[in-house]
Amino acid sequence: MKTFNIPDFYRSQIITPIKEFRRKNDKLKRDYSPTLLDFGPVQFLIARHFGFCYGVENAIDIAYKAIAENPGKRIFLLSEMIHNPDVNRDLVDRGVQFIMDTKGNQLIAWETLTTEDIVIVPAFGTTVENQQKLAELGINSYVYDTTCPFVEKVWNRAAQIGEKDYTIVVHGKPKHEETRATFSHSKENAPTVIVENMAQAERLAEYMTGSRPAEQFYTDFEGQYSDGFNPARDLQRIGVVNQTTMLASDTQGISDFLKNVMIRHYNLLPDQVEAHFANTRDTLCYATNDNQDATYALLTREADLVIVAGGYNSSNTSHLVELCEQKLPTYFIESVNKLLDRQLIRHFDMHLKEEIVSENYIPEKAPVKIMLTCGASCPDAVVEAILLRLLSFFEGAKPIEEVMEAF
Repeated sequence: MKTFNIPDFYRSQIITPIKEFRRKNDKLKRDYSPTLLDFGPVQFLIARHFGFCYGVENAIDIAYKAIAENPGKRIFLLSEMIHNPDVNRDLVDRGVQFIMDTKGNQLIAWETLTTEDIVIVPAFGTTVENQQKLAELGINSYVYDTTCPFVEKVWNRAAQIGEKDYTIVVHGKPKHEETRATFSHSKENAPTVIVENMAQAERLAEYMTGSRPAEQFYTDFEGQYSDGFNPARDLQRIGVVNQTTMLASDTQGISDFLKNVMIRHYNLLPDQVEAHFANTRDTLCYATNDNQDATYALLTREADLVIVAGGYNSSNTSHLVELCEQKLPTYFIESVNKLLDRQLIRHFDMHLKEEIVSENYIPEKAPVKIMLTCGASCPDAVVEAILLRLLSFFEGAKPIEEVMEAF
């Protein structure tokens, strides 16, 4: 696999060697069991897969190359390159400016850009409309395009099935950059609609079967369908693709549900299914799958709490939090600074959509077992800092050097 030039300050002298040790001893990725670091009074269970994925490392490599190759030039990102505050902050500190925020709101007017400016496309990709706008300004958006190859794979698959007269159903968060980009590229080839969750999939099924008035579709899916979408015509043949950072099980559940709706509605035999439902299983991202499978394996163990690190607007990280919350007290933090002390932690509550402070998050017992994982855009250095900060709360803990001897 291709290697990338990642700044050393994103790496870790603890986490990175553990990852490399596990990779060398499990090249086929069949062992999803967590790594145990036993410091005596505290034990850490670290997920088998987490942190920078191929797409994120590719994006970081290209972004820092753009900075190095263009001294003295203005450098812009269409929006946040990845959903990690540390990475985006460092890019801003190096002079990079954001043209839009993560919701697509304009921060810098298009007309202020010139042909001499450098524009980096984020890892989520961008819309056809943004590409056209840059082309009109004389800026080549492909010179420093960090779009994840697995996002592009979804676009290509959507184009392929669109050419076969299927309508594209995108499973994703309608306001997420990646979903907006996938929707934009998909609608170039086929009628397209976004479903955010199973509830919306069930509502879509009512239009597929004609059990709900077609005119109500435009209210139920406002802002989530392509121009000229006709539910009576365009929901007879569909294929499901996904925003790559969604829960794989959710995407599969929605896909299976809609396929079964088609089978029942048209009374299809097994060899007739593809007449109404395209096979799109290959659009799930390997890194998202690996991280989620590693989290499932992590949660088979006993522990007292889980710390999940990552940007609060990171979709893939939020899904890891959802999984962990089902079993254990879970604390979602973006940096080590949120660990105020042994008694207090400032963390993001996804239900309230805000940071809160919790008390006594570390139980008074021995040993305390803490699970650690993070999202695909979180640097190893952040996880290391969190581990070391937690470790400092325990007197009599074994030295790092002694515990790391095995790696």
